Amino acid sequence: MDNFTFWNPTKLIFGKDQLRQLGKEVGRHGKKVLLVYGGGSIKRNGLYDNVLKQLNELGAEVHELSGVEPNPRLTTVRKGVEICKTERIEFLLAVGGGSVIDCTKAIAAGAMYDGDPWDLVTRKAAAKKALPFGTVLTLAATGSEMNAGSVITNWETNEKYGWGSPAVFPKFSILDPVNTFTVPRDQTIYGIVDMMTHVFEHYFHLEESTLLQDRMCESLLLTVMETAPKLLEDLENYEHRATVLYSGTMALNGMLSMGYQGDWATHNIEHAVSAVYDIPHGGGLAILFPNWMKHNLKVKPARFKKLAVRVFGVNAEGKTDEEAGLEGIEKLREFWDSIGAPSRLADYDIDDSKLDVMADKAMVNGEFGNFAKLKREDVLEIYKASL
Repeated sequence: MDNFTFWNPTKLIFGKDQLRQLGKEVGRHGKKVLLVYGGGSIKRNGLYDNVLKQLNELGAEVHELSGVEPNPRLTTVRKGVEICKTERIEFLLAVGGGSVIDCTKAIAAGAMYDGDPWDLVTRKAAAKKALPFGTVLTLAATGSEMNAGSVITNWETNEKYGWGSPAVFPKFSILDPVNTFTVPRDQTIYGIVDMMTHVFEHYFHLEESTLLQDRMCESLLLTVMETAPKLLEDLENYEHRATVLYSGTMALNGMLSMGYQGDWATHNIEHAVSAVYDIPHGGGLAILFPNWMKHNLKVKPARFKKLAVRVFGVNAEGKTDEEAGLEGIEKLREFWDSIGAPSRLADYDIDDSKLDVMADKAMVNGEFGNFAKLKREDVLEIYKASL
């Protein structure tokens, strides 16, 4: 296990009716507020009105940026930055899922930067400061509500990159499971896949002596796998929504990965796919991750065996580590199939015509992956296996 320093300053406010704390939390930071959200769902379910009621009672001056895309785009970030600079915004409030929060992070950092916010995303410049912001989460998936990461798409150039900075931790995040009741079944499935893949990205590393971290990862996966089928049968069940919502946050707030560095290659591979085809991130991960696993099974077979035995209940007696590990991968595929996740790129009408384009985009910064370094030919093999 490596030496580490853990720091997460986000105040997590979890549970039913916790939106009542919104005005108090926003008031700590300023009253000129930019409200950032996506489509019309928060208006249809009443959340928008409740948020405005809290902000009006605070006496806030509210400006709005709506229409944030599922894969948030640079053009929207630039609009938000312009509003912040023109209106001298003091605080941003993201109401939505991970895409809205990711977009808000880029706006918050871009508003305090003299150049194009794309410089921050492409790491030509570091985001050293940002406007303060908070979140009201409506989707269990990305964990963006309690971390300092963000993913932004430049649709004009078909580029999609993850970036981050300590400056863009949310000041607070309000998580009421009731606000996730109206999330459609397909988006619920994508969120479940996304949080599971975050745990897998942590789990596949090369450090030794991570016994506690391993058990934490395994317990989260087991909890999600136990709860997901029940939730999908009853989308407005508070306890199931709460369990999955909390799991999504814990999967990517730094708690699971202290003392080692996870792989994160599959997310990079998927970003290249959705940069070209604009597919749901969770759907792409459901297709690609089992094939990344098969491609790298021989790197450290014992790691795959441990996952297979502890999480997927594989009986490893009389089997090699590779055989047991492969059975675990197949059981993962079976689980995701059972909840309705996509399994082939063909499910999104993606053929082999742009594999080279996607591979080039994935390789823009050279070889990548911390568990197994991937070259261009590796990426192509994983794409081909996913067709």
